[in-house]
Amino acid sequence: MSELIGQAAPDFSLNSHLGEAIHLSSYQNQKNVVLVFYPLDFSPICSMQLPEFSGSSDDFEAMDTVVLGINRDSVHCHRAWAADYGIEVPLLSDMKLEVAKAYGVALEDRAISKRATFLIDKKGIIRDAFTENATGEYTFHPKDVLEKIRAL
Repeated sequence: MSELIGQAAPDFSLNSHLGEAIHLSSYQNQKNVVLVFYPLDFSPICSMQLPEFSGSSDDFEAMDTVVLGINRDSVHCHRAWAADYGIEVPLLSDMKLEVAKAYGVALEDRAISKRATFLIDKKGIIRDAFTENATGEYTFHPKDVLEKIRAL
């Protein structure tokens, strides 16, 4: 994963729970992007992590940054989870783990992704990446990502 830092972010197009396809390249030259890979909707740690990122949306927006959550669940599952937990950031469905594989965070034997965060600058370059040691850990919070964005 660290080999991706300084490289162009692998582009993708995934469906969002908001009813639209999200193309990573559409943010180039306009916004920084934070990709938040997480294992599963409705799981205990993820149900803390994504609401926390969503609750920091104004802070990210003030820094010209969009947050995108990505995992293998369907847009229907994302929609229900977002409604239950008040999540407003786009949740993208990577059901075949193709994007997780491109970013080196797929756990194919478990059919989920690692818990990982990527910071992509406006030029489409991966500037930073963080992966938790285990899927049950959540130590890299929005405040940590915001500090990394300030350093860009």
